[in-house]
Amino acid sequence: MSRRELIRLTPDEVDALLRAEKTVVVGTNGVRGWPHLMPLWYVPRATGPEGTTELWAWTYAKSQKVRNLERDARASAQVESGDEYHLLRGVVLECEVVLHRDVDTVAALGLDIYRRYTAHDGALDPGVEAMVHRQAPKRVALQFVERRRATWDHGKLGAGVY
Repeated sequence: MSRRELIRLTPDEVDALLRAEKTVVVGTNGVRGWPHLMPLWYVPRATGPEGTTELWAWTYAKSQKVRNLERDARASAQVESGDEYHLLRGVVLECEVVLHRDVDTVAALGLDIYRRYTAHDGALDPGVEAMVHRQAPKRVALQFVERRRATWDHGKLGAGVY
């Protein structure tokens, strides 16, 4: 078995990582040919092919990443954890990104994001729902449709094996 095969995450391990972590770094193709990397909060949804976890995020409709995606819908999305080599785990998803502009879809996603990141015991702080509905017309929902993935978990190599 190759070293690459040894460190591969299983689909269940990828799902657990995507649900545990909070930030995805998204790379789009910039207008000058350079990758445009930006961190986003996201919501994992089990709606991808074969029940895989699909990432959804929102951003301002006039942002550079949206302009890039309007030209070229391809993006890479990386979620990782660990701060020492033997603890590094992660996934890079090569995706096509679907831009959703329907205000109800965008608002529902915005509420899901705020529930995931700021809710206390499942309850949103007062005023969050109204704020999300005010922002929704200026935002788009990003649906990351996975086409390919690469994963790693250096912990599977064993202690001291670098």
